[in-house]
Amino acid sequence: MAKYLAQIIVVGLQVVGRAFTRALRQEFAASQAAADARGRPGPQSEAASSISGITLQEAQQILNISKVSPEEIQKNYAHLFKVNDKSVGGSFYLQSKVVRAKERLDEELRIQSQHPREPDSERTPET
Repeated sequence: MAKYLAQIIVVGLQVVGRAFTRALRQEFAASQAAADARGRPGPQSEAASSISGITLQEAQQILNISKVSPEEIQKNYAHLFKVNDKSVGGSFYLQSKVVRAKERLDEELRIQSQHPREPDSERTPET
């Protein structure tokens, strides 16, 4: 009886293991496809991320912006810098993260002004 129970458990674990592996592979493939669909950043943007030590997405999250626009960057930067000022009980660490995020986004604006990208609506879909 114990032998059959052990066999059932082993077979069950094998089935679950295979299903988990298959699901993990599918998730990885979907993640890769989503990353490709979003597009890869250009070489200048990658270099700016490397130099500043902060990615464009991370900088956008820190300043809580969805699009890279000078007005929105400046508005959120001013607010977050003031809120995190040490004299009002803020954190110098967070304030420095806000400064670094603004520097990274300013660099991205400079890159975009040099090489304007075509709008998403005008892009032709790849097949």
